[in-house]
Amino acid sequence: MSTVVPGQGAADIRKESDSMGQPEQSVLEVRNVTKTYQIGDEIAVKALDGVSLNVDKGELIAIIGPSGSGKSTLMHSIGLLDHPSTGEVLVGGIDVTEMDENELARVRNKEIGFVFQAFNLLARTSAIENVELPLIYAGVPATERKRRATEALERVGLGGRLQHNSSQLSGGQQQRVAIARALVTEPSIILADEPTGNLDSKSGVEVMAFLQELNRSGVTIVLVTHDAHVAKHAMRVVQIADGRIVQDYMNTPEERIDASLELKKLQAEKEASVEL
Repeated sequence: MSTVVPGQGAADIRKESDSMGQPEQSVLEVRNVTKTYQIGDEIAVKALDGVSLNVDKGELIAIIGPSGSGKSTLMHSIGLLDHPSTGEVLVGGIDVTEMDENELARVRNKEIGFVFQAFNLLARTSAIENVELPLIYAGVPATERKRRATEALERVGLGGRLQHNSSQLSGGQQQRVAIARALVTEPSIILADEPTGNLDSKSGVEVMAFLQELNRSGVTIVLVTHDAHVAKHAMRVVQIADGRIVQDYMNTPEERIDASLELKKLQAEKEASVEL
């Protein structure tokens, strides 16, 4: 584990990361962000306390922390789902902190793809129609929507499930539909909130393998997790506690887990058990 003092020297160490995704330039910056929630007239809860974070193009970062640490609040801030109390958030070098809701919605739809623990798919809607939704909001013509949604589903291995409704898909397949939906607008960054949380072990490994494959192709990914094992799949780990970043470090090549190798190991174990 290569430890980094938050905000100091991280860029230099990231350049020395292994070949699974090569950082190039900043796509997201958080500058001294705080978030305070008011409960009643007297109680103020500080969920974020002076957080600064820089995400480079091509990184795969895990934000890790226990329940109540502030990791979800941080994701909401960088995903433009909530305004910080103080501080700045920049997407592609543009300060979005003072934008109104309509402006933020346009930036979210263009620049950020979301993958949620609960999938957030429309139950009685086909896979391709679920993936088309962000393109509908963006005003993309129907023919182009269908082409791009089909390509996104093929990219995650679901080209044969275009017309299947969510209820006809396994949990792992539903999460892959969600990943395709996040990809279809060609965002500059994907935010994945506990993407394996609702999946069995094998499906969870499959999803991490897809995320790593996407990252190797150049997609920038930030995932939020409480699971240290999931965090070991990332290039870089940002640990948060009590609303502050307490560690920011690179997983060494020896520490980092390759999910494709995990899948091969699981398959070998399954075949060995069948032989017994």
